[in-house]
Amino acid sequence: MKIKITLVKSPANRIKNQKANLTALGLGKTNSSVIKEDRKEIQGMIAKVAHLVKVEQVAE
Repeated sequence: MKIKITLVKSPANRIKNQKANLTALGLGKTNSSVIKEDRKEIQGMIAKVAHLVKVEQVAE
């Protein structure tokens, strides 16, 4: 299964770890989106920045 992750809030003035997670996910600018495999590693990264992103399931 795949998920679409969209950055809905700005990463400005966030702690270094949160910015690093967003960069690792491939999210840079507000309203940018990426599609990733739904894995435990990705879910953990999303949990750290859940207040900044929106997650949707993508039909394959």
